[in-house]
Amino acid sequence: MSDMTYETVARFAQQGGLIYFGLIFLAGVAYAMWPSKKAEFDNAARMPLDHGEDL
Repeated sequence: MSDMTYETVARFAQQGGLIYFGLIFLAGVAYAMWPSKKAEFDNAARMPLDHGEDL
């Protein structure tokens, strides 16, 4: 028989998922904090306050 019990597989999947989603989170934070994105995010922050032709 194999030494792969349910508990072993579940623990591996939990740890793998934690690492995966942690890396995805860090990638999102790095994207948001990237210096070249500042102008894009500043523009998006001002969009609700701009009086454009959509009114």
